[in-house]
Amino acid sequence: MIFASDNWAGVHPAVSAALSETAGGFDSAYGSGAWDSRVSALFNLIFERDVAVFFVATGTAANALALASAARPGGVIFSSTEAHILTDEAGGPEFMSGGNRVRGVSGPPGKINPVALKAAMAHFDGGPVHYGQPAAVSITQATEMGTVYSRDEIAALADIAHARSLPLHMDGARFANGLAALGCTPAEMTWKSGVDMLSFGGTKNGCWCAEAVLFFDPAKAKEFPFMRMRAGQLFSKSRFVGAQFEAYLTDNLWLNSARHANAMARQLADALTASGSARLPWRPDANEVFPIMSTATAKRLKNAGAVFYEWDLPEGFDGELDEDERMHRFVTSFATTEADIARVETALRG
Repeated sequence: MIFASDNWAGVHPAVSAALSETAGGFDSAYGSGAWDSRVSALFNLIFERDVAVFFVATGTAANALALASAARPGGVIFSSTEAHILTDEAGGPEFMSGGNRVRGVSGPPGKINPVALKAAMAHFDGGPVHYGQPAAVSITQATEMGTVYSRDEIAALADIAHARSLPLHMDGARFANGLAALGCTPAEMTWKSGVDMLSFGGTKNGCWCAEAVLFFDPAKAKEFPFMRMRAGQLFSKSRFVGAQFEAYLTDNLWLNSARHANAMARQLADALTASGSARLPWRPDANEVFPIMSTATAKRLKNAGAVFYEWDLPEGFDGELDEDERMHRFVTSFATTEADIARVETALRG
């Protein structure tokens, strides 16, 4: 019963097979090989336009480099107060962008409130040079709190960013989970809603080490190859990332895996609620569930073999917790089974 993180899950068998098939022979290095070309064509097909695709090793590298491409002197990047770029990347975006700051903006769990974003940006209107200047807006889809932006919500934030000639970046570490939740096309959830740059994640959803930065206007990516090289993120044998993405994006493997993870999260949420031993401050849209439980209930689950984390309350949380209650995070994945959920139900019944 591993619910600690979807990062704990292994590699999907189809991705593993693709890596094995790629192991022999020769192919051009540094992104110029056959696998790289085929995967770029796949991304163009999936997103319904020509996109610039750059493989990187980690989601942090994808986010930090994408945002560095939008850096300005004294720049400020706006994100949710729960965003990974603000809370979990050890200053990576600030480091890669030459000191641009990440500023949290309040909103519903994991999201940016448009009114709050406008207010945060207004601080810089006509302000002195000491304040710095807005550089970008970054949203997370699916969010760090298991919620998902609607297309209208994305478009509203894009309008605010674009009104100031700022790019809208999407952290898509769980992009497939967000897309599966919305049921729209990749194009509709990104550039058709105003997204300019995407950190496209595969690692949390069945890949071994496969992340990418996508620019929906390739002309905006002219300097990016040099940034990636300087950051040590240009793979010589990039075909091993390409092979993963080719398997991942073929026959809807990526979406089917995400749909399964999301479905397991819904089942888990139902089991927790039905037990009477836990309550949910919000329903999961994607594959993260945040029940509030007593320490005794959490201990009972852990003694039964469940692995999950106690979690800090998000900023703006307006619920009430008893003295002995805590929020916890459960994350499902492509590898979560119905048997795992059944074992949780049994443990909750004591």
